[in-house]
Amino acid sequence: MISRSLVALGQNHQPGGNTSVNNGIGLGGVIAVALSWSRNKSILWAIIHGLLGWLYVIYYYFTKDQHPE
Repeated sequence: MISRSLVALGQNHQPGGNTSVNNGIGLGGVIAVALSWSRNKSILWAIIHGLLGWLYVIYYYFTKDQHPE
């Protein structure tokens, strides 16, 4: 019963490592896309910044006062 619950919750018990995100876009990418869209209103820039992820989030934090809304 417990093993079925873990499988249902998406737990992966394969030998060789524990990873939190295997596929898809991570939290940093989602935040970067949202911040980029709010600043630039450009899909191209949102995609680029989404690929950069946390690097863009950190950049945005340090430069947020330099860009007037």
